[in-house]
Amino acid sequence: MVLQAAVWLSATWCGLRVSGFRRWQNFLAGFTPDAPQSAAPDRDLLPHALQTARLHAAAARHLFFHTNCLERALVLAFLLRRRGIAAELRFGARKEAAGLEAHAWVEYRGVPLDEDLGEHRHFLPFEGLKPLLETLPD
Repeated sequence: MVLQAAVWLSATWCGLRVSGFRRWQNFLAGFTPDAPQSAAPDRDLLPHALQTARLHAAAARHLFFHTNCLERALVLAFLLRRRGIAAELRFGARKEAAGLEAHAWVEYRGVPLDEDLGEHRHFLPFEGLKPLLETLPD
């Protein structure tokens, strides 16, 4: 698992720079099953998802280059989906003095994975931005 994570993190680091986010995401989707096994409500794969996230984080920490949250989240979601776990890629934003900051993370059944420091809590998820955007004047 650690070796797979390292290979896919390296490929994603390159792939995002060469082809961009949407194309790379579509490329990864071609390697995942159409219907995740975890759609069945009686099957709780959270322990397996957390273990996968820990191994993925270890691989990311030991690469010879630095990966950002988008690269790590894309690969973690990809690895989980390949194992039949319905992982969801989440994006959030926050306003800082220097401008707008964004963050990406992965959730399984509402539980953030690979978020040891709870960084995602400091970002408003994009689905949470919709009510705010509706209040803005045209």
